[in-house]
Amino acid sequence: MFSIATTLLPITAHAQPTENVKQAMSLLKERTAKLGAPAIKGEDAVAGKSVPALYFGATKMNNYFVVVDEVKQAMGGTATLFVKSGDDFVRVATNVQKDDGTRAIGTVLDPKGKAIAAIHSGAAYYGEADILGKTYVTGYEPIRDSGGSVIGVYYVGYLKGQ
Repeated sequence: MFSIATTLLPITAHAQPTENVKQAMSLLKERTAKLGAPAIKGEDAVAGKSVPALYFGATKMNNYFVVVDEVKQAMGGTATLFVKSGDDFVRVATNVQKDDGTRAIGTVLDPKGKAIAAIHSGAAYYGEADILGKTYVTGYEPIRDSGGSVIGVYYVGYLKGQ
């Protein structure tokens, strides 16, 4: 009996953050979908780097923080939109902060992490991830254009232990 109880405790402890991640992801996807279909249209500078310009409908997401901030305001946690740039995925709209308190735009999704492995195979990733040296309970899902190609990533997450 004791071993059953200890096996169930971690599931109970993680149930709330996991549910928050799923709800926040639904909200992020809903807010972007209201703007229109995702697409890449040209290039744009983000934190001094030239990267593809990610659009939802007529709204360019690069350096546009309204949607990610609405998700944070409604759900807490953090939200990001990444664009595919070569082999990397670059944060173009985020409320994840660097240590100096600025938005972590222009930084890339960990190229060695579990999330990028899932995205490269066309799948979502839900679980813990290290983001700029801190552990978060996260969700990552591919953003696909009208042809089905992965052009970016939706991200939501909560700092572990909060």
